[in-house]
This record gives sequence, structure tokens and C-alpha cells, in this order.
Amino acid sequence: MHEQPLEGPLVGEDGSVGYRGVTACQAVGISYRQLDYWARTTLVVPSIRDASGSGTQRLYSFRDLVVLKVVKRLLDAGVSLQNIRRAIETLRSRGVEDLAGITLISDGTTVYECRSPEEVVDLLQGGQGVFGIAIGGAFKEIQGSLSHLPAEPAAGPQPVGEAASPAEGDELAARRARRRAG
Repeated sequence: MHEQPLEGPLVGEDGSVGYRGVTACQAVGISYRQLDYWARTTLVVPSIRDASGSGTQRLYSFRDLVVLKVVKRLLDAGVSLQNIRRAIETLRSRGVEDLAGITLISDGTTVYECRSPEEVVDLLQGGQGVFGIAIGGAFKEIQGSLSHLPAEPAAGPQPVGEAASPAEGDELAARRARRRAG
């Protein structure tokens, strides 16, 4: 079996990469418990690979991480999970390019989608909106966070217990590898 290092961005044969749950949590700033709950309740399901029983790991795409970041921001602003779910279902139908040009405005209850600065101004002048989330800004934040976090190849499931070559600086993995070899 082909071994993959645990650190650094890994690119699949088709050029796609995926991010493990732990990496997604670090990039987005959420707990693993939140991430797991959102996946199990289908709020944000990993689009590359969902967990399929014991020994497999979820793999999230970059777009998934952006959506996770948006969910976190909406929750932090006090929007209910039910209203966030509705907003995310709408966003799911859009491509990555569309997402970058969208600003979400909320009054704490309803989430409004604006595609132009004029729409944002109209909404605010109409008395709606308390805070906004420019999704393009979330893209940039996630890109910055991921610059020093590991990625996985998107192709092929890899069981959690599979041996991987130890990464530079990963002392625990190196000890395990030495124990198995000797």
C-alpha cells in the first residue's frame, strides 16, 4: 500500500486535496465535537469522504471549510441552528465562484443573501441587518489558516490505523514506527 506522510499538503492524482476533521477544526476555529455533530446532523457533510464506519476518516474540501466558517460566524452572532440550516441549504446549491461574491446579512433571526454592494445598502437602509459575513473574506481566512496545516489526497479511503511514514517533527509517530520496526 502507498504510504502518505501526515504533514504538508498532499495532492491526489486528480489534483484535489482533502482535509481531515482535526485540520478542519483548527482552520475554522471549532471543536471536534461541533464538527462531528454538524456532520452527523447533515448541517455540513464532508464532500470528499464521509466517515463510513470504524477506521475511516472524514475528508473535507476547501469549500466545506468555508461553509463551516460561515456556520461558526452565524452561530457566534446568535442565529439559530434552524435558520443557519436554511441558509446553508441555499448556499449548497451554488458553485465556489458564486460563493465568493455573496455577503450574508442577518438581523439575528433571518439570514439575507446579497450579491452586490447595492443589495447590502438597500437591506441596511430598509432597517434590516445587524451584521454581515463576506464569504470572500472567509475564503481568504481559511486559505491563510490552511497554509500551515496538513491536507490529504482526496482519492482512496485510508483507514485510521494504517501506518504512515512519520512526518518531520512528529516525535510520537517516529517512536511508533521505531517500535514496530524493532
